Amino acid sequence: MQPQADPFIVPLCEDSIETLYEDEHILLINKPTGLLSLSGKHPQNFDSVHYRLVKEYPSATLVHRLDFGTSGLLVVALSKAANANLTKQFQARTVRKSYTAVLHGLVEGDCGTIDIPIIKDKDNFPLQKVCYETGKVAKSDYSVIERLMEPRSTRVTFRPVTGRTHQLRVHSRELGHPILGCDLYGTDEAFSMGSRLMLHATTIEFEHPASGQRFNANCPCPF
Repeated sequence: MQPQADPFIVPLCEDSIETLYEDEHILLINKPTGLLSLSGKHPQNFDSVHYRLVKEYPSATLVHRLDFGTSGLLVVALSKAANANLTKQFQARTVRKSYTAVLHGLVEGDCGTIDIPIIKDKDNFPLQKVCYETGKVAKSDYSVIERLMEPRSTRVTFRPVTGRTHQLRVHSRELGHPILGCDLYGTDEAFSMGSRLMLHATTIEFEHPASGQRFNANCPCPF
């Protein structure tokens, strides 16, 4: 059976990748919105973070990903040892990340936790769905930064406890306040209110794979 091609061709991303930190073991980069983390199956979806980086760093591997529309911090390993070390940290959930998002409408509480299991929707690629019977544990903490009256929206900080695919997008919808500009889980109104997916990976904290020292990085939100 031939592998299923991607259902769409992504538009060309004109923005460049910004390198925030570099040493012989890792890169910290700011991924622009509208760029795949890894190349897609369709030959026209070749452009990606990995595709661009390996031209200059042949050993570069991604230890985690960001959605096509999400911008912000990505950690890139430059050796097998660094990749293995960082992968273990992600699996042990000792990596701490925060995201900035703008949600549709006014969120009532100032903070909270969304604890709703998620599983791949096999009938609707690439969507994820909520399933309390077979879904994987998915938990996201959030806190309100500000509420805006025009347009009616709420800026929040998300701190995902787990790292499921589309977790923050699904959890925002289940909260009743989808992320602005979200084409997969937002309402038509919420989608039209965002010039892009209003989700940015703002901070990340992990142990440097060589020194073991705790490493903190910040990438200011562009919106």
